[in-house]
Amino acid sequence: MRVMVGLTPPTSGRVTIGGHLYQDIPNPGRHVGVLLDASAQHAGRTGREILELGARTMGLPSSRIDEMLDLVSLSPAESKRRLRNYSLGMKQRLGIAHALLGDPSVLILDEPANGLDPAGIRWMRGLLKGYAERGGTVLLSSHLLHEVEIIADEMILIGHGRIVAQGDKKSLLAGAVGSGSTFVTALDNRQLSDALAAKGFVVASAGDGLRVETDPVEVGRTAAEHSIVLTDLRAADGGLEDLFLELTSDTQREVVA
Repeated sequence: MRVMVGLTPPTSGRVTIGGHLYQDIPNPGRHVGVLLDASAQHAGRTGREILELGARTMGLPSSRIDEMLDLVSLSPAESKRRLRNYSLGMKQRLGIAHALLGDPSVLILDEPANGLDPAGIRWMRGLLKGYAERGGTVLLSSHLLHEVEIIADEMILIGHGRIVAQGDKKSLLAGAVGSGSTFVTALDNRQLSDALAAKGFVVASAGDGLRVETDPVEVGRTAAEHSIVLTDLRAADGGLEDLFLELTSDTQREVVA
C-alpha cells in the first residue's frame, strides 16, 4: 500500500491507480482516499486543524469538515482536542474522515478497524458497504478475517509476503476447509466414526468431536441407524480463517490444531 501511494519505492514493477501513478494524479486526495496509519499526524494539532489543512490542500469548503466530523461521530468538543489526547479509536475515526474528505472514488485503508470497539466496527462496516454501493472502490487490508469475509467482494490472501490465493469471495470460500462438511459430537465418538467410515465417509478428529465430509443430514441418519446419541450436529464453518490457515500452514509460527 505504501508503494501504491508513493511512500516506498518498489524494488521492481509499478503500481497504478486508474492507469496513473499516484504522484501523477492531479490533487490526488480528490480521487484516492488513504489511511495507512491513523497516528501519523501532528500530535499537537487538533482533529479539526488536521481536517482544515487537508481541506485547504484539496481546495474544499470548510463545510466539508463538519460533514466528515458528523459522519465519523466526532463531536465538536472532540474535534477541538489535540491528537495526543485522542484514543486509538478516535484517531482511526479521524483518519477515515480525512480519507473521505475529498469525496474520492477509491479508498486505500490499512487496518481501518484497529482500535474500534464492536459498535465502531459495525459502524465502519456499514460505512464501507454504503461507499461501495454508491460506486466507490475500497482496497482494504486487515487481519480481522471475519470482518473481511463480511465486507469484501474480491480477496487476495497473502502469506509470508506472497499471494497464496485470489479471486471472488464465493469461489474462494467454496474451497475452504470444512466447506460442505459437518462437525459432530456424540456420547460415543468412536462408534460414530466407525459407522460413518463403514459407509465410505471421510472422518477426522476435530477438537472434542468429528469432522465428516458430508452434510449433517447424512451424519444424523447414520447415527439414528446405529442408535448413537449425538450432542452436537452442525455444518462445519469452512470460513475465511480456515482457508487462510490451510493455505499458509507452512508459514505459521504456531501449530494450529
